[in-house]
Amino acid sequence: MSQCRHLQHAFYEWDETTLILNVLGTPAAKKTAVGQPLAHQLKISVTASPVNGAATDFMVAYLSGVFGVRIKDIEVVFGRTSIHKQLRIHNPQQLPAMIAWPSPAPTPAPQRLEPEAKPGQKRRRRRPQ
Repeated sequence: MSQCRHLQHAFYEWDETTLILNVLGTPAAKKTAVGQPLAHQLKISVTASPVNGAATDFMVAYLSGVFGVRIKDIEVVFGRTSIHKQLRIHNPQQLPAMIAWPSPAPTPAPQRLEPEAKPGQKRRRRRPQ
């Protein structure tokens, strides 16, 4: 099981290809839906009752469809029997509008290599332009 993390963004953070998501769960709601961010958590309502983590299990199954992953690709870091949760979603294939894809890592500029000098030959120095 992963450790709890304090997130840099409001309610989510990327760890390479894994989305770390803070959730405020609402069990026994009228409908199952992803709501809006509220401070440092994303509101998610589920119709399941909060009995022995059943609402969390239902939420994970629902979110697997939202993020286009298998159920086993969603890890509950903490909060299985609480309304305050942190989830790790491995390799999501789709995202709700309020979550941005991670920006690609900047690629370093290619370095220009100088040709090797032959033995006994001096290297020419280039003048700065």
